[in-house]
Amino acid sequence: MNPLLQNTLIVCLILGYAGMEFATRRYQDTVRASRNDTWLEGLMFVSLLAVAQPTALLGSNALCTWLLPEQRNALADWPWWAMVGVLLVADDMTQYWWHRLSHTPLLWPLHRAHHSARYMSIRITYRNNFFYYLLMPGLWLSGVLLYLGFGAVYLVYVVVKIGVILGAHCAWRWDEVLYRHAALRPLAWIVERTISTPATHWAHHAMSDRDGVGHYKGNFGNLLFVWDLIFGSAHITRRYPPEVGLVDDKLFGDEHWTAQMFYPLVRSQRKHTALRPGGKPYVEAEREPA
Repeated sequence: MNPLLQNTLIVCLILGYAGMEFATRRYQDTVRASRNDTWLEGLMFVSLLAVAQPTALLGSNALCTWLLPEQRNALADWPWWAMVGVLLVADDMTQYWWHRLSHTPLLWPLHRAHHSARYMSIRITYRNNFFYYLLMPGLWLSGVLLYLGFGAVYLVYVVVKIGVILGAHCAWRWDEVLYRHAALRPLAWIVERTISTPATHWAHHAMSDRDGVGHYKGNFGNLLFVWDLIFGSAHITRRYPPEVGLVDDKLFGDEHWTAQMFYPLVRSQRKHTALRPGGKPYVEAEREPA
């Protein structure tokens, strides 16, 4: 696979999921995005493509060229399945732990923006703080693996991962059909324990965990849900939370997109906020990340 084909497939995935959101009217009926949301989501998507990803991949390549000049393409002869296995650990498992650590007070401000959306849609997939992706270990490690010769396999891997992540956030709940028909439930059992699905990932975005569906302290997996099973953070209900988002935003109003995107360079102006210096949340109003 070449980069042009990869980008074409990614665009097709985005358009396909977006088309299903509209065709099923899930977007029109459930997504209530403000101008503040649009600025945050649009600029974060652009900054990921134009700044964070190139900085991590090119930066790691430069470091490898300096520190490991003789190792360029040293692993290019590995079989594809071995490369996939290494990528799943170096990229996807490390992203699981980065995501999980981002639900602790120290790193919560870098991830809070992802949970402040009061709707689920592919448009929130990369809604985060600017520094969340810039510091993501998996991106830097992927750059090292590209230097070592994983390029062709990485292009395919990224397409598959983006397809799963978009699907997990999509307003169109594609996994519902697996739960609705008895004949498909054995397949559902396998799928929901292998990759992130709308049911498992929406639970992670729930506004509350009191209904038995919400599970904001787990379901951290991005491509593979297997990591949640292995590390004890899985919660599978085959149901969807009635509300997503953050309680303190509902009570006190949304944080401005600049504070969400550029913290700590831009600080919150809100009196009651979960975006305080040091990341300590407003625990009485908003669930406390842990």
